[in-house]
Amino acid sequence: MARDALTGWDDDSTAAAYAEFTRAFPMYGSSSRDLVARARLASGRLIVDLCGGTGTTAEAILAQAPSDATVLSLDSAAAMQRIGRRTLSDPRLSWIHAPAEDLAEHAAAHSVDAIVCNSAIWKTDVPAVFTAVRRVLRPGGRFVFNIGGSFAGLHPDPQTSRTRPSLTTLIDHIAAHDYGLPPPQHTGSPKLPLQTITSHLANAGLTLVTADITAQHTTMAERRAWLTIPAFARPDGFTYEQQMAILKKAYAQTRPDNVTVTRWLVVVARLDLSQA
Repeated sequence: MARDALTGWDDDSTAAAYAEFTRAFPMYGSSSRDLVARARLASGRLIVDLCGGTGTTAEAILAQAPSDATVLSLDSAAAMQRIGRRTLSDPRLSWIHAPAEDLAEHAAAHSVDAIVCNSAIWKTDVPAVFTAVRRVLRPGGRFVFNIGGSFAGLHPDPQTSRTRPSLTTLIDHIAAHDYGLPPPQHTGSPKLPLQTITSHLANAGLTLVTADITAQHTTMAERRAWLTIPAFARPDGFTYEQQMAILKKAYAQTRPDNVTVTRWLVVVARLDLSQA
């Protein structure tokens, strides 16, 4: 996303559209459940949902956490948390309005059993967040997060690569043809490849446990709905109305049930006993 992700998410229209998307489509719910399963919460007493948004991941955590656990959902976007507070009520859950980098200000040292971050670690100051995670994790505690394929530098799986243009590609073509927008230039290195993540973890005193590549299969209809969320609407530099007009024209060139595949890097790290 080219625009400032933090500013874009603290917006009522974005928060409402995101919440509607999570209710209608499985993408965030299924990825949350996958991360929570990897976090191993059976004996967890204090669990953090980092960059928790409207609470989709917190809901998955609460479904697996013990009845006496405490869950902290930390996010810097007040608009997202306002919706979460209205729609997710559980006495075990506390909402904290704060950036991920300030995690250590809201949890005592070595007190947290697990930290889960779904689809958001890329928009943080990663070294600072990893340092904060190391400060609050208990020995043996797990830190589980995922990174989208473009940020992780993952190449398309040849067995599942697209045979048709993606919705994003069609949008770019229409913006270029109808509005004269130059095609996007994809240059530079990926932001968070595994090598960079591993280095940041080691520098923070955390140990990499596993790094898996997963695939999400979504329909064009789901992808279209995702691109109607204002923070994700494209291309940048256009009004939302123009973006939706371009999206409508691009979507008309697809079939709603066409499947698109995205790849994700899923990371599990921990604080070893020797590092506490």
